[in-house]
This record gives sequence, structure tokens and C-alpha cells, in this order.
Amino acid sequence: MKNAAGTPGRLIDIYAAQCEKCLKWRKINSQEVYEEIRSKIQEDPFVCEKREGMSCGDAGDLDYDSSRTWVIDKPGLPKTPRGFKRSLVLRKDYSKMDAYYITPTGKKLKSRNEIAAFIDANQDYKSAPLGDFSFTVPKVMEDTVPCGIYERTPKASKGSQ
Repeated sequence: MKNAAGTPGRLIDIYAAQCEKCLKWRKINSQEVYEEIRSKIQEDPFVCEKREGMSCGDAGDLDYDSSRTWVIDKPGLPKTPRGFKRSLVLRKDYSKMDAYYITPTGKKLKSRNEIAAFIDANQDYKSAPLGDFSFTVPKVMEDTVPCGIYERTPKASKGSQ
């Protein structure tokens, strides 16, 4: 499973899944549908036929190339709880993405503690399981990062100077 992140605003602009049979990339219509596929991909792999009127014989929707920056999402992550929106933003240096949750009231939450505090303070959202909020971010595919951008210096390990 992969997301494709475009340069404008460094937000996800296309959601895609790779067919387990033919390995072609298929556009997914919405973040919600993509998250449903991702949450069940291990027990119910994505295949072209899951898209209405589509088969492995049809041309792929997207090519994995450097025309856009690609990121790979971890399979099995839970769907975002109802009413909330998961937002992923690519850092300027293309080193990684940052995950945030937008509440139904429009507040941006950046940590599990902030989510827990919001749920505690808003009884209407008590049904949103804390375990369904994941700050695991997709891996940026270095071979699709625009030239000259991915020239960051590696972090020194702890204890070395």
C-alpha cells in the first residue's frame, strides 16, 4: 500500500493501492476508502477486481516513478475514528512525514496525550478508541524525492560528538 504525496503544500494528493496479483497501482477515491483498505490489507489483500469494472487486464492508474514523491504506508493501521481526520504533512526536507488529527471541532491534535485530553473533555467522542489514533507515518521513498532535496545530513547517534 502506498500514498503518493505531491509537492504543493506537501500533503497527500492521491491515495493508491497496489494489486497483489498484477502489482499495478490503482487510485483510491478517498482517504476513507484508502484507510479501510489499509486497515484490512493483511487479511484481505487488495486486488484490481475490488474496484468496480476493473481487472488486472486493465492498464494501471499510476506509474511508480519520480513524477511525484511516493510514500509507503504501514499495512494494518486502524481507520481514523468517525468524525476525525488524519492529516499527513511532508517535511520541507522530504525526510519524513508528520501525522496530526483534526477533531470534529477543527482542533489540530499532535499527540496521543492531546487526543486523550480532547476525548475526556468532550463526552460526545468517548466512543473513539484511543488505539485507533496512530501517529505511525508512511516512509518517504528516497528514489522519488526531487533531485537536490534529499541532501540532509544524518543525525549523529547518541553518545557520539
